[in-house]
Amino acid sequence: MDSDDLLLPDGTVLIPPDVARELLRPLVVGLAARCRADGTNLSPRTVRLLHALHNSAEHQQCSATGTPDARPVSVELTAPEAAELLACSPEYVRRLVRAGRIVGRRAGPAWLIDPASLDAYRHGATA
Repeated sequence: MDSDDLLLPDGTVLIPPDVARELLRPLVVGLAARCRADGTNLSPRTVRLLHALHNSAEHQQCSATGTPDARPVSVELTAPEAAELLACSPEYVRRLVRAGRIVGRRAGPAWLIDPASLDAYRHGATA
């Protein structure tokens, strides 16, 4: 695949699912660090792009027969990253997990949050 296969005439770039899978985590981590550093929030278009990459990466996890890939990708957010998206404190995010309102888990000292669950919570649904 060369770059001409990924560029449409209008300048739109197509991102294949396997590439989305590779790009998503570093993008989320880098953008979260930038937002922490300069105190800004992501634009709605950037958030939509990240969701599209996440959905593409999730789609790539299944084979043509619909069988889940043997190596599922986890694109979990840390509690501070989730807190930034919710405009709240990391402790509030941890309380939401403990209350079962969003899906998350503890990994050593860190709390990891499922982004789909967080998105559902942000739009009025619960875990």
